[in-house]
Amino acid sequence: ECLFFFDDKCSAVRFFVFNTALPTLAYPVADGIPPVISAKQLDLHYNKHHNAYVVKLNGFCDADPSLKNKSLEEIIQISAADAAKKGVFNNAAQHFNHSFYWNCLKPNGSAMPPALEAKISQTFGSVEDFQKKFAESAMGNFGSGWTWLCQAADGSLEIVNTSNAAVPITDGYTPLLTCDVWEHAYYVDYLNRRDSYLESFWKIVNWDFVTSNLK
Repeated sequence: ECLFFFDDKCSAVRFFVFNTALPTLAYPVADGIPPVISAKQLDLHYNKHHNAYVVKLNGFCDADPSLKNKSLEEIIQISAADAAKKGVFNNAAQHFNHSFYWNCLKPNGSAMPPALEAKISQTFGSVEDFQKKFAESAMGNFGSGWTWLCQAADGSLEIVNTSNAAVPITDGYTPLLTCDVWEHAYYVDYLNRRDSYLESFWKIVNWDFVTSNLK
């Protein structure tokens, strides 16, 4: 079977193993991601939802020789352009999205490096203005999806919404930060209160990881 993991810079790395597995998180699932995400919520999201995408992706890989020896990003790009591979895309993209999301989070968060703070303030006016615009965009992201801070090809920063499994890399963006706004990401802790989840989200952002994605 073919599995996909992420290294410490979230570059897709492929391993050939016999058992399906999830990428190892940088924090114990049993502890949740305090003070925002409970252990129960994290266990459901990571071990059930994310794991299901990995298992299904491996099944597609085993059944389709054209996917052999391809990186996760290559599979996403190939399947995004082929309507017949919609199932492949959904599971590959959701594996990417979730793996990226886990890397964006850290128990109790981290301080924002000055270089990133300056770039965000230059683009959005201030960090507070950015967070407000990001939350507004996430609240307006109808249904299931993801809200991202991305870097465009010209180096500028943009807030981008994607629906369902869609991922910004298919549109040429470099993802810096993402927030999962599928209800399964927060329902155990916040029920249908997406606004409360988004308000708390900033307490666990790993700004060092976000900064590492800047080009």
